[in-house]
Amino acid sequence: MPCLFTLAALVVVLGQTYAQTSVTVEAASLLQQIDGFGVSQAFGRAAEFRDLLSGDPQQQGLDYLFNATTGAGLTIIRNRIGSGTTDSDSILPNSPGGPSVAANYTFDDDDRGQVWFSQQAMKYGVKIIYADAWSAPGFMKTNNNENNGGYLCGTPGHTCSSGDWRQAYADFLVQYVKYYNARGIPITQLGFLNEPDYVTSYSSMQSGANEASSFIPILYDTLEKNGLNNVSLTCCDAMGWNSQKSITQGLVSAGMEKYLKYITSHMYSSDPNSVIPTNLKTWQTEAADLQSRWCATWYSGGGQCEGFTWANKIHNGLANANLSAYIYWQGVEVNQFQASSYLVASDGETLTPSGRLWAFAMWSRFVRPGAYRVSTSGSVSSTGITAFKNTDGSVVVVFLNSGGSQQTVKVSFSDFTPAGAEAFVTDNTRSVAPVEAAFSDGTVTVSVPSRGMLTVKLAAAA
Repeated sequence: MPCLFTLAALVVVLGQTYAQTSVTVEAASLLQQIDGFGVSQAFGRAAEFRDLLSGDPQQQGLDYLFNATTGAGLTIIRNRIGSGTTDSDSILPNSPGGPSVAANYTFDDDDRGQVWFSQQAMKYGVKIIYADAWSAPGFMKTNNNENNGGYLCGTPGHTCSSGDWRQAYADFLVQYVKYYNARGIPITQLGFLNEPDYVTSYSSMQSGANEASSFIPILYDTLEKNGLNNVSLTCCDAMGWNSQKSITQGLVSAGMEKYLKYITSHMYSSDPNSVIPTNLKTWQTEAADLQSRWCATWYSGGGQCEGFTWANKIHNGLANANLSAYIYWQGVEVNQFQASSYLVASDGETLTPSGRLWAFAMWSRFVRPGAYRVSTSGSVSSTGITAFKNTDGSVVVVFLNSGGSQQTVKVSFSDFTPAGAEAFVTDNTRSVAPVEAAFSDGTVTVSVPSRGMLTVKLAAAA
C-alpha cells in the first residue's frame, strides 16, 4: 500500500478506488472580467414567447432563463435592431429621400416583443441589454435591399448615387437607443453589424475592417453628441472566431480600440478557442446548434445538441479565449422542434429545458457579472477547470469531466479563506443538483462525475 503521494492520494468510495488530485485556486491572480451569459429572442421570438405562452407556462419559461435559483440565472439579452420595410420591424421603414433629409422615425412600443422581453428580464435583475443591427435599412446600402448583403453607402469603395448614408445610419441607431431609454430600458451595448462576412437572404450587410473603421468614429461621436456616452460600442459579430480575429487585426491597426469597448464574434465557422490580440473585452454573442433536431439530452455520445458538448464549448471560450460573455442564440421557443437553436422548448403548455440550458446554469447561476476569472494550479485527468472571484468576495470553481470515470479533487486556496462550501452537479440524471462538498481546514474535497459538471461556491470568511 503506498505511503506517500505529492499530488495524488488514493480514495476508496463504495469499494472503488479513485485518484484524488489536488488543485489550488490562486484567488489574487485576476484574469478577464466576466460580464455574464445570455440569450436572444430576436426575429419575433419574443412576441411568440409572450403571445403563445401565458400564466404559469410563461412564468416558468422566464424562470428557466433568468431565475438564479431555479433556472440558468442568465444576465444578458441581445436584441435585434430591425431594418425592414414595415413599422413593426424598423423605426425607419421608408427612405426620407436622401441622407441629409430629416428622417420620420416611428416606434410601435413593441419591437416584435423585444420591449416586453427586455422588461421581463430586467425584473430578474438583468442590466446588460445588447442591441445589434443585422443590417442598415435597404435604402442606405449599395444593393438597395436590407437582405442579401450589400455595403453601407459611403464606406470606402462603396459609393451610391443617393449619397453617403453613414451619418444617417448612425442617427438611426442612436434613435433606436433613445426609444428604449425613454421606456426605462437602457441599452448598454450597441452593435451595427451582424455576420458581415456572410451574405444571406435575410437582413444582412457586408463589411470588412476598412468599412467598419470608416463608420465607428461617426457612430461614437453621434452617441457622444446625444449624451449617450454610457453606451458601449461593439464590433463585429463575425460568423466565426477566426474571421473575427482577422477583422480585429484591421480594426486595431486603424486605431479603433479607442472607440470600441468590445470585440464580438459568433461561433458558426469556428469556435472561440484562442485569445484575440486586443485590449478590449471579447464576447461570443451568438451560438447554437442549427443542424440537429431539438433534444434535451445532457450526454449521449457527444452530439451537437447535447448539454455536455456546449459545456465544453463554454469552458474553452472562458479558459482559452478569455471570453467575458457567452450568449446562446434563442432562449424559449414555442412549437419549434426543428433544430436545437434554443434552450427551452414548449408545445404551448409544457416546457422542457435542454441540457444546454443547464450547462449555462453551471456557470451563470454562480459566476455573476463583475466577477473575475482567476488562475488555478494543478490538473485533473480529463477535467477542465475554471475558477472565479465574485464581487461579493465568494469564489466559484467549475469542473468539467470529459473522462469515463469519476474524479475526486481536493481544492485549496491562495489569498482566500473560505468560510464554507456548497456544491452542485449536472450529469445525465441530475440538473444543478446539490451534492456533498467535504469542507475541512480551509480546503474542500469534491467528486466530479464522468461526463458531468460540478460547481463549487465558497463564501469568504468574515
